[in-house]
Amino acid sequence: MRVITGSAKGRKLEQLSGNDVRPTTERVKEAVFSIIQFQIEGRQFLDLFAGSGQMGIEALSRGASRAVFTDLSKDSIEIVKRNLKTTKLEECARVYKTDSIGFLTTCREKFDLAFIDPPYGTGLLQKALENIERVMNKSGIVICESPVTEELPDTLSEFVKLREYRHGKIKITTYCHSDYAEE
Repeated sequence: MRVITGSAKGRKLEQLSGNDVRPTTERVKEAVFSIIQFQIEGRQFLDLFAGSGQMGIEALSRGASRAVFTDLSKDSIEIVKRNLKTTKLEECARVYKTDSIGFLTTCREKFDLAFIDPPYGTGLLQKALENIERVMNKSGIVICESPVTEELPDTLSEFVKLREYRHGKIKITTYCHSDYAEE
């Protein structure tokens, strides 16, 4: 797993091993960043259920001004910190060992981009979607990774589903505020 482009291009990232780990594939990561490529520069990025932190690190490498990483796993948090150090992006990042849903309910910060990729089949994606709007700027974009079989809501109060992209067994779903949705 490597950083695709930007200031940390080509840097190898560590990842957790084991059956409980499901890192975002390179193909899906490239697809996500193709979708948001013109919205990254100078923006605030939230990497919920961060795992190795590869999505937030990619955003920082591509010019995001700041990234926040959350994960409940101590091992994941240690890997995120090491990956940030390897890429020399730790100055622009904050890493929290915390329950991602709890983070959403107590956070006072606002983000422009949020990537949500919890363990599949746990109900955590739906819980995150119920709480994500409170931490998003009105012009923000929410990106979710899920199995293609998982149905996601068309609306999240004021945010609406923009589009779904299928990549094999993986689905990427994007949401934005209804004021910014294309007609």
